Amino acid sequence: MSLKERIDQDLKEAMKSGDKNRLNTIRSIRAALLEKEVSIRVGGKAELSDEQELEVVMNLAKKRKDSILQYQDAGRKDLAEIEQAELAVITTYLPAQMPDEEIEAAVRDIIAQVGATSMKDMGKVMGAAMKKLKGKADGGKVQEMVKSALS
Repeated sequence: MSLKERIDQDLKEAMKSGDKNRLNTIRSIRAALLEKEVSIRVGGKAELSDEQELEVVMNLAKKRKDSILQYQDAGRKDLAEIEQAELAVITTYLPAQMPDEEIEAAVRDIIAQVGATSMKDMGKVMGAAMKKLKGKADGGKVQEMVKSALS
């Protein structure tokens, strides 16, 4: 079942259950996917690849995480909780995140592959790491591990 089909099915279930937060969040995911579809459409209908769908959902999750931090910094716990609830729904559509040990091992392998020796090589390592770990690990966490491995 594709992500889009799963979202449509979950939307129906959320409508039946009356869970407004889940319903609104799923609608926002559908809208973002549709918006992406329209943006790549050339003369007719366009279908998003699985990778493009994942990218849209990852961007939505990142926006929620950023909003949570901003609301917490501003002392708006009420709004941060709303964003947290939406993030919880969005993460159900993301692949399971890798454990820290696996991320660390992957980062070490990538550093060895690209021959990185210092912080000057961070760009090369991060590029390769994010290609390999996209969707499987948080970019901020990967960046921290690359920094500590190269220092």
